[in-house]
Amino acid sequence: MTEFSGRSMLVVGGAGFVGANLARALLAVGAGEITIVDNFLSSDRSAVPGDVRVKLIEGSVADDSVLAQLPAAPDFAWHLACYHGNQSSIADPLADHANNTITSLKLFQRLSAMKSLKKVVYAAAGCAVAEKTYGEAVATSEDAPVSLFQDSPYSISKLVGEMYGNYFFTQTSLPFVKARFQNVYGPGEMLGAGDWRGTPHTVWRNVTPTFIFKALHGEALPLDNAGQTSRDFIFVDDLVRGLMACALKGVPGEAYNLATGREVTVLDLANAINAATGNLAPHDLRPARDWDRSGRRFGDPSKTRRELGFEAATCIEDGIARTVAWTRENLPLIRRCMSAHAERVDVSRYL
Repeated sequence: MTEFSGRSMLVVGGAGFVGANLARALLAVGAGEITIVDNFLSSDRSAVPGDVRVKLIEGSVADDSVLAQLPAAPDFAWHLACYHGNQSSIADPLADHANNTITSLKLFQRLSAMKSLKKVVYAAAGCAVAEKTYGEAVATSEDAPVSLFQDSPYSISKLVGEMYGNYFFTQTSLPFVKARFQNVYGPGEMLGAGDWRGTPHTVWRNVTPTFIFKALHGEALPLDNAGQTSRDFIFVDDLVRGLMACALKGVPGEAYNLATGREVTVLDLANAINAATGNLAPHDLRPARDWDRSGRRFGDPSKTRRELGFEAATCIEDGIARTVAWTRENLPLIRRCMSAHAERVDVSRYL
């Protein structure tokens, strides 16, 4: 992607799982300089690429002193920072508001004055748009109706972020593009990374890294709703390509699903992980989570394929194999992140 060569990039949330992978991909295609903004609330310093072209600004974009340090004339910007994730937002809605909603408003207002920007790409949430169902799921398109009833403050704040971006697009011509994520997984997602966020999900942050870590330790994988819940699992390398495609080809004001278009049950995910790790423990079947009404969902990538030329290329088996390999190699780092929360979550058997 020569269009990024020599350009100035801004990645807000650039030390996070997705942000760090994006930053490394931009470096690989010749980015001139990358400014990463991160407060390390849910990320680890080790993820920041060690490259002279990378400048780190530590803090939140809710802080005016951080906004004042942003580059004067970036070419592209990605807003990936968030208060991770659904369970933490339910435990502390005010913290979610402070880290998801205020941040988006203040960042977009600041960026709207930067006339150098060719595109601002926002990490929107496919879960906030998908129909809440445990019945037959239909692939969610970008023009699907949005409900005023949401499962979590996280979903609410992600929708508000879209609305603020739309506002600045219409009022100030901010070149704002919405990239609606599905369930991202892959190398670089560290259990326990960052500060305590109110629940054990600070450690057990997403289903794929949690299952892989537990499977590597020979444990039964906990399957909510007996594993019949389904998601659209997209490998992080594919998602990063999608984010770059949004920046180069996305039409301001439009939304694009970064999705595989394939529905995978959590039971199938667990089976694939057990096969890749050699875990023989039987599954731990549990009831559905009481707060989650979104039992089955997956995204429709047809618009993204048609308009951006993007298509996810990694099958779930290959993606899991690569993520298992990365996890094996980085167990000391993951355990260090987990140990920071040992007083609140019993992780002694892993340390």
